[in-house]
Amino acid sequence: GSDQPLHVAVARLLGYKWPRQTGSSFPDCPALAPDDIEKFSDDDGIVCIPSIRGEDTAADSLSTLLATCGIKPDRDLDAWLRDSFFEEHCKLFHHRPFILHIWDGRKRDGFHALVNYHKLAGKGGRKLLESLTYSYLGEWLTRQQAGVKSGEEGAEDRLAAAVELQKRLEYILKGERSCDIFARWKPLSQQAIGWEPDINDGVRLNIRPFLASDLPNGRTGSGILRWKPNIKWDKDRGKETRRPKEEYPWFWHEKDFTGDRVNDCHLTSEEKQKARIKNNVSK
Repeated sequence: GSDQPLHVAVARLLGYKWPRQTGSSFPDCPALAPDDIEKFSDDDGIVCIPSIRGEDTAADSLSTLLATCGIKPDRDLDAWLRDSFFEEHCKLFHHRPFILHIWDGRKRDGFHALVNYHKLAGKGGRKLLESLTYSYLGEWLTRQQAGVKSGEEGAEDRLAAAVELQKRLEYILKGERSCDIFARWKPLSQQAIGWEPDINDGVRLNIRPFLASDLPNGRTGSGILRWKPNIKWDKDRGKETRRPKEEYPWFWHEKDFTGDRVNDCHLTSEEKQKARIKNNVSK
């Protein structure tokens, strides 16, 4: 479709490369040499839609990258990135997004950031989430506070929306208020405390904290994401073999082992911390 070049360009902007660009070769498809687009790739995997920290707006960066490829977009890139990109991305990649669109619920004048999921869930992902929370969003908050002082129109509402977003990002960093990660196959002492994702657990598990707590002006069920991918945490088919209750309480109902493969379980950081201490697990 005509949208695909735009989606490929956004992925490249966020630092993605196709396997053949990272040295892999396939039958009849040799590995590719670096191309002119490398230089447009964002370093940290966070591209904000408004201009923040002196960086270009996402639309300007995308426009420059497309011009290098000789592509003239047939739409307003800023509006497309704000409103449609993420929904299209989720549908295109079968509801397993590898770019997350995190926002504060304000369509036209709010904080919006596109984030490289593999960097967010990979090594150094916690630092990346802290950078989004305190550096990028922090600068936006400072700007809105200054706007409130100088009587700038809409600054008060923008500030309130950004504060709500920052609160939720902090919940994810701490793993609080059901913004935790849960992997049913890991014992209690090895469950993540706060944002300690394991990229091998997959998007379905690691995206849950971002969908857990809706914004006042956001979309129902979408948490802090611009759109809700079709991901559910229903029970999976089959049963587990018997596991000890103290390490796998979710497979039990009171005194009986059920072995149900539940995925929508929330645990507190305290429970996990206690289990780590008891089992001498250091992370």
